[in-house]
Amino acid sequence: MHAEDRFDVAFGLYGDLRNNSRVLRQLRVLGDAGLRIRIVAAGTGASGTPEIRGASLCAVPLSGFSGPRFFLELHRRVRKALLETPARLYHASGLYVLPAACSAARRYGGRIVYDARELYTHVSATAGRPWARVFWYMIEHRYIRRADAVLTVGNAIADRLAGTYGIVRPAVLYNIPDRKPPALSPSPLVPGLDPNTVTLLHQGSMMKDRGCAQLVDAMRDIEGAVLVFLGGGPLRPALQKQVAEAGIADRVRFVDSVPSDRLPAYTASADLGITLLQDTCLNHRFALPNKLFQYFMAGLPVIASDLPEIRRVVAPHDAGILIEPGDQAALVAALRRAVAQKPLREQWRRNIPRVFETFNPDSVSERLMHIYGELLR
Repeated sequence: MHAEDRFDVAFGLYGDLRNNSRVLRQLRVLGDAGLRIRIVAAGTGASGTPEIRGASLCAVPLSGFSGPRFFLELHRRVRKALLETPARLYHASGLYVLPAACSAARRYGGRIVYDARELYTHVSATAGRPWARVFWYMIEHRYIRRADAVLTVGNAIADRLAGTYGIVRPAVLYNIPDRKPPALSPSPLVPGLDPNTVTLLHQGSMMKDRGCAQLVDAMRDIEGAVLVFLGGGPLRPALQKQVAEAGIADRVRFVDSVPSDRLPAYTASADLGITLLQDTCLNHRFALPNKLFQYFMAGLPVIASDLPEIRRVVAPHDAGILIEPGDQAALVAALRRAVAQKPLREQWRRNIPRVFETFNPDSVSERLMHIYGELLR
């Protein structure tokens, strides 16, 4: 097969491309570098997909299975699509598509990049399910060594992967948004809100172990503020019921998800960003959530769980309050303090640029292209 007949990159992923800021950022960096890309996306609709220079989309449909049957179907369908996609390099965005990428790379003699976006053997879904943890360990152990480069989202996960599998320490590419987001008209989260009301924002999926119910409960004791949940997720109906039963519908609002490209305009209209991951698994303990850097890039100080990787970002730069996960009294106290003290919020906001002196978005793009340049030369 001639080189000109192959894509430069076959980029495989599971999930909705439109709402995956990490994937979109990587694809745009690669596309802007002039690479020809084929995106094989399971769980992404063909309509409404953002334009990416040099890229075409293969949307892989999935049935409504769950558990092992779901993974087997996902693997089979993504593998078929990738085996029909000759490429110089196969990018597996997540463990779920790594085996399929390895199969295609073996057929076409391509290189492999594995982006370990989670600590998959220790996600919350495997807690109390040792057989599930062993299954994902076996999959990752078998295939991670075949990758020519491994990427991940933070230092703790990089160290864990290197120690567990005896591989070269993965390259850490933080989930930092572009320094200059596209120009967008401001989009208030709650139109017509009293300008003296402090807007608290929790953006992202409403899922187990993210402190959402704890946050709703805390709002019964907070005046002068409105909490906005921006996004969807399995807990949204239960949270809406909790709000109604507590009689605080005036203090807690729900806003539907918006595409990743539109998100900065909404984020920037809030006053404080909130991320309350609970310390229920190693993946959470080692997490560095997308939303943390999204809040900072939009100029929002944060109230966040005091977990090791989050602390490394927030504490040295004095850009918000850290609280012990699950400590309800500490959460209420932090919210009251942040809402009542506008000068303190302004001080935190002034400190935010210091975050990006340490966590530079330009260096993330440069490191990605350096890795790709080495593999594609």
